[in-house]
Formats: sequence, structure tokens, C-alpha cells
Amino acid sequence: MEMPSWQRAVLKVGSALIAPDDTGTSSKYLLAIARFIIECHERGQEIVLVSSGSAAAGRKHISFDGDQLPVTIKKAMAAVGQNDMMANWSRFFDFPCAQVLMTHGDLRDRARYVSIRNTLRTLLEHDVLPIVNENDALATDEMKVGDNDNLAAMVATLVDADALFICSDIDGLFDADPRVKPDAKKIPQVDEITEEIFALAGGTTNKIATGGMRTKIEAAEKATSHGIDTYIVNGRKGATFEHMLRGQNPGTLFKRQQDPMSNKKHWLRHTLISQGELVIDEESAAALSRGESLTTSGIVDVQGDFNRGDAVVIRCGSTADAIGKGICQYSSHELMHIKGQDISEIAEAYGYSPISEVIESNDLMILEDE
Repeated sequence: MEMPSWQRAVLKVGSALIAPDDTGTSSKYLLAIARFIIECHERGQEIVLVSSGSAAAGRKHISFDGDQLPVTIKKAMAAVGQNDMMANWSRFFDFPCAQVLMTHGDLRDRARYVSIRNTLRTLLEHDVLPIVNENDALATDEMKVGDNDNLAAMVATLVDADALFICSDIDGLFDADPRVKPDAKKIPQVDEITEEIFALAGGTTNKIATGGMRTKIEAAEKATSHGIDTYIVNGRKGATFEHMLRGQNPGTLFKRQQDPMSNKKHWLRHTLISQGELVIDEESAAALSRGESLTTSGIVDVQGDFNRGDAVVIRCGSTADAIGKGICQYSSHELMHIKGQDISEIAEAYGYSPISEVIESNDLMILEDE
């Protein structure tokens, strides 16, 4: 099966490929990956590498007895291992590499998001290989993306990539777990990511679960909605990258959507974490579907504790599914006092004219349009 052509791609490589034996970094699986990157570089194709492995690489430097690593030990391992991981990658290339560390806090702040976007694009313009990783040494739980599959999808949207390659330890997505059912069949192409596709990734009660596959499908969902072809391939096989260089799909291709979201809409939908909820009336819900802004008069209830500039989800009725998500121009405390009132009523009651739009249409994502 042939691959669609691409000019810019994000390649995600996990810890199991960087440090497969828990003894620090290794070139065991990376030589074939590096050759792929070099060949793409020589062809003029751009690569952004999203590489896990800092904590795994740093394990040999910080001794600890016990199965459960404390968070502080993990962070220390990531801090020392990040240097080893970068050095291990850099030795394969005769062109410069750049370290780019980020957290979810960086990505959900619009100014920092745009700053990272500009930095990555400038590195690519100057033939530098960006090597991206989550800043595990400093990130707190609420600031973490949590897995580099989803981080890679976010980076792919940042740089407007044509393709996202996610390396796994199996050949792609199967109709059952191939490690349990030898006759399981690989699915070469997925045209639409449905609940049935997610079910193949397994869950707590699913006997065909494939470890780590769910986050890869989540990443594919994010990337394909932005118009990015996404592949799950076997990073342990050198032949994988030979096939890819010949334009052949060695794994599972998740086809990009034909009508992708804008970069900002994608950021609203997939990157921002909601801090609260607004319940609105049916009249306001209809207005939002027409592309209008959300005003104070249509708000029925406010749930959660959030500040100005935080993301919130919008429901029409307290038990309904979310119909939208956007950036709120009021805090939850402020909205509790002015919800359900017209601007003129608020001005008369409080002696000032507030911002008329609670969420501007440009800062709003209608979820049911997906």
C-alpha cells in the first residue's frame, strides 16, 4: 500500500526504543530510525523528532531500591537523562539538533503556543533537527500532557505537518491483540476513527487490549482532524523505515480529514483543558450554532471554579452533552452574579457596562460540528 506524499512530518519515538534494556541509552533500534531521518533530510523533507526516554536514560545515574519510583526520583532521572538522550541522538547526524522542552502549560497558553510554533518553524527553515520532549524534570501533574503520543500530535499541528509517524512495538492496529491471537489481522487503513476503532485499543475489561495503543489512536484523532495523515508503525524493525523511504505503508494509516479544523480551533478543541462549565438556554445554543458569541443573558448556570481566560465547556441543559468549548472572559465568581441578565440590567444594578460577550465567536469551538 502506497503512502501519500509528504513534505514535513513529526516522528515519535518512545522510551522502549531509546533505552530498551533499562541500562541507559542504546543504538539498538535507533540506527534504522536515524538513517530514515538522514535520508529524508537529504531529500529536502523536514522532520521534527518527538523523543521520549529521558527518565529511562537517566536511571543508571541515580540509584534507587524499590519498584515504585517517587516522583522526585523520576524528575531527577529525567533531568540527568535528558542530556544523555540528546547526546545519543546527536551522534547520528552531521547536521545540528535542537532541544525543545515543553509542558501542557506552554501549549495551552496561546502566546507561548505561538512562540513555540515560531521557534520550531525557524529551526526547520535553518535545517536544524528539533528534538522535542515533555519537560518531565519540572512539569507538575496539572501541567503535563502525560504521554508523548498525544504530545507528538500537538506538535504536528503546531508545525502544520503533512504526516505523523508514531513508532510502536507492533506492526500497527490489529483487529485483535496479535500477542494473544496469532491469526489477528492488521488493519492497513482507517478512514474514520470511531468508537469501534477505539475498542480495538482495549480497556480495563477488554481481553484484546494492546498496551499503549489507546493513546496512539487518541493522537491519530487529534492529528487527522487537523488534516495530518497518521501512521502507527513498528519501530523495532529496520525494514519499517526502508518501506517508508520507498513510499510504502508498513503499518496502519489513519487518513486525514478532508475538511480539517483551523489551527486555533484545533488548539481550542484538543489542547486547552476545560476548567469549568456554562449551562445555557436553547435560544443561546441556537445563536452559537449560527456563529454568534455567547452573552450573559443566555447563561443559566455556572459550574466549577475558573478565572478569566480559562477554557470552559458549554452545555444546553445540565445533563446534556457538551455542545461547545471556548475561552471565557469572566471568572466563575463574576458570572454567578451577572448570569441570565441583559447588559443594560447589569449596568443599572452595578453601575458599570461590562463586556457584552462572555465567549467571543472567534474563541469558541462548536463541538457538534466535528
